[in-house]
Amino acid sequence: MESIWTEYEKELERLNPYQKEAVLDDSDACVVKANVGSGKTTVLIGKILYLHYVKQISYKDMVVLTFTNKAANEIRERLINVDNNVISEELCGFGTFHSVALWMLRSVLPVETLGYTKEFQVIEPDEEMDLALEVILREKLNIKYKNRLKKRLEQAVAVRDEEKKVSRYKDDLFTLVRLLKEEKIKQNKMSFFDLLFYTTQLLDDSPVKFQWIILDEVQDSDEMQMEFIDRMKRNGARLFAVGDPNQVIYSWRGSVLNVFYTLKKCYQAKELSLPINYRSSSLILEAARCFQQTGSGLAGIRESGGKILVKRHYDPFSEAGYLADRIRELHESGIPYKEIAIFYRLQNQSQILEDVFGRNEIPFEVSLKKTIQDIPVLNWVMKVFRYSLNPEDRTSGVYALSNKEFGEHVSVKEAGRMIGEKDREKSPLLCRMLDFKELCGECRDVSALYTHFEFDRYLHPASAAYQENKNAVCTLMEIILEYVRENHLDFLDGMRDFINSSALYGINILKREINSEADSVKLMTLHASKGLEFSHVFIIGVNYGLIPLRTKGMEEEDEERRLFFVGITRAKDQLELSYYINPGYNRVEPEASSYIRRIPGHLIEDEGGKNEGPVNLQEMKRQIVEMRGRKGSERAGTAADIQVKHRKYGLGTVIREDDMMVEVEFEGYGIKEFMKCFSELEYL
Repeated sequence: MESIWTEYEKELERLNPYQKEAVLDDSDACVVKANVGSGKTTVLIGKILYLHYVKQISYKDMVVLTFTNKAANEIRERLINVDNNVISEELCGFGTFHSVALWMLRSVLPVETLGYTKEFQVIEPDEEMDLALEVILREKLNIKYKNRLKKRLEQAVAVRDEEKKVSRYKDDLFTLVRLLKEEKIKQNKMSFFDLLFYTTQLLDDSPVKFQWIILDEVQDSDEMQMEFIDRMKRNGARLFAVGDPNQVIYSWRGSVLNVFYTLKKCYQAKELSLPINYRSSSLILEAARCFQQTGSGLAGIRESGGKILVKRHYDPFSEAGYLADRIRELHESGIPYKEIAIFYRLQNQSQILEDVFGRNEIPFEVSLKKTIQDIPVLNWVMKVFRYSLNPEDRTSGVYALSNKEFGEHVSVKEAGRMIGEKDREKSPLLCRMLDFKELCGECRDVSALYTHFEFDRYLHPASAAYQENKNAVCTLMEIILEYVRENHLDFLDGMRDFINSSALYGINILKREINSEADSVKLMTLHASKGLEFSHVFIIGVNYGLIPLRTKGMEEEDEERRLFFVGITRAKDQLELSYYINPGYNRVEPEASSYIRRIPGHLIEDEGGKNEGPVNLQEMKRQIVEMRGRKGSERAGTAADIQVKHRKYGLGTVIREDDMMVEVEFEGYGIKEFMKCFSELEYL
C-alpha cells in the first residue's frame, strides 16, 4: 500500500496546476473542458486514484464510462500499472455505456421483472431490423418507408407519452414497436437501445447505488446516455466528466451538442479547464485554431516546429507513389514507421495506398473494423452458436438452417417450420444445435467443438474456399475457448458472454485494428484517428467533396470542420496536407479545399504550385502516364512472383497488371482478367 501511495504522489507531482485542481476537486458535479492534447486520460486516472486512496472510495462504488472499448481498456491498464493490487472483478463498472449496462442487467438488476432471464442475448441493429421485418410479415402490418425503418423505430421508441403514439404517416409503426418489444422478450434478446433503456428504468426502484460517475469524452453523450447518467445521479452518485466540445464528431449518432451547458444547468456543475496542449508544435496549434469552434485559444508549450506543408498531386495514384518515397526518406532519417500516419475521409481511399505501399515494401496497417459479421462463414457459425445457447432465438435458427452457402439448403419458410416443430429428422444441424447444452461438457476444445457440429458437412471440403473457411472457424473457436479460460467462466456462461461482447464491440478476427507498438505506417479515416497521436501526419484529399464532404446544412458543415480539427491536432511535429487536380471521385472539386485557404499563409510551405502559374494538365498527365508505365514494367518483371487468392478460382499467379486491370492464371481455370476495383483478389 505504501509503494502505491508513493507512486500516486509521484503522479500528482507531475500534474500541472489545472490538472491538479481537477483531480482534487470535491464538487458534487464537475465538468472539465479539456483542450486537445492536454492530458485528459492522465487526469481521469489521477481522479480515480485520488477517490480510491484519499477518499477511500471502493472501485466497486465507481462507474467509469467511456465511448470505446479501447479507451476503457487503456484506463484499466494504466490503473493496474499504478496499482497492481487491483483485481478485475472490482472494475466491472469500468467500460462503455453499453457494457456497463449489460453488466448491471446480468449481475445487479432484477431483469426478470421485465420478462427476461439473466441469459439474454445482445443483438446488433441489423439483426433487430431482420426481426422487425419478420414481425411485419407475420402480422401483416402496414409500414411505410421501410428504407428508413431503423431511424423511424428509434424515434418511435423514444416517445413516452401514450397520447403522442400516433404515426404521422398513418401506418402501424407503434403497433410494430409494441410487437417487436414482445418478440424480443419472447426470444430473450435485447438491442443496444434496450440495454440502456431497461437499465435506466430498473435503476428507478433499485437499491443499487454508486458513489461516483467518472465520464470520459462527455461531449459525445446522447439523450439516452444522459438519462442513464441522470438516474444514477438522482440515486446519490457524484459526477466528474471530462471532454472537449471541439471534438464532437458523432452528432449523426445523436450526441448532444450542448451537453456542457446541460450538465451545468441540471447539476450546478462546477466548470474547470485543461488549457495546455503538450502534444503539437505551436505552428500546428495556430493552424488548428482556425477550425476551433468553442473555448479560448489553444495554449501550447512546445516550440514552433516546421511549417505545414501543402502538396498538389495530379491524382491519388501519383500521390501514393510520392508518399511511398517520402515515407522511406523519413524512415531513413530516423523516424519510426509507427510515428507516421495518413488520414483520409473515406475508407475506400486506402486501397491505392495499400497497393502502392505493398509493391514498395512500406510496412503499413489499415484501421478497418472488419468483424465476425463481415465474414460469411463466421457470421453463419455465430448464428449456429446463438441458437444452440438459446433455442428461443428463432431468427438465428432459421438463418443457420436456410443459409444458401452453409445451411441445410432449405427455404426460409421450411426452416421456420423445422425450428417451430423442432423437426430433428430433417436436419442433422438442428439436432446438433438442440443437443448442444446437454452435451457441451464434451466440447471443451476446438476439435471436439468442430466435430460436435459436424462443420465439415457444411463447409464443403471440395470447394476452393474450404481450407480458408475451416481455418477461420477454428480460429474463432479458439478465441472463444481462450475467452472462457481467461475469464474463469463456466463454459456456457463464457460462450454467452463472448457472443454478447462480439455484438457490442465486434471481434476483429482479421486483426486489422491499429497496433500502436507495431513499426508500421498507420492508414485510417479521420474518424478513426480520434484519441491518437503521431510525429508525422499526412491528411490527403483535402478537396471539396472529400474534406469537407458535401453537406446539407450548417450542422453537418460544423461537424466536418470539427473532424478536420481532430485530424490536425493528432500531429506532434510535422503536418502535411494534400489535394488533387484530377481527384477521380464523383462530385469532388479538382482544386484545394477552402480548409487549406483558411490557414494563414505564414504557417504554410506551399509546394502545391501557388506561385508557379497555370497548371499544365497535359504535361502533368504525360508525366503520370510515364510513371505508371515504369511501375507497370517493374511489376511485369516480377509478376511471376506475385501470388493471389480468389474466392471462386482459388490460388493463382499474376501474369500481367497495371493500375486498372490484372490478369491471373489459375490452375484448372486458365487465365482470367479482372478490373482491379472489382476483382476480390487477395494478394499473398
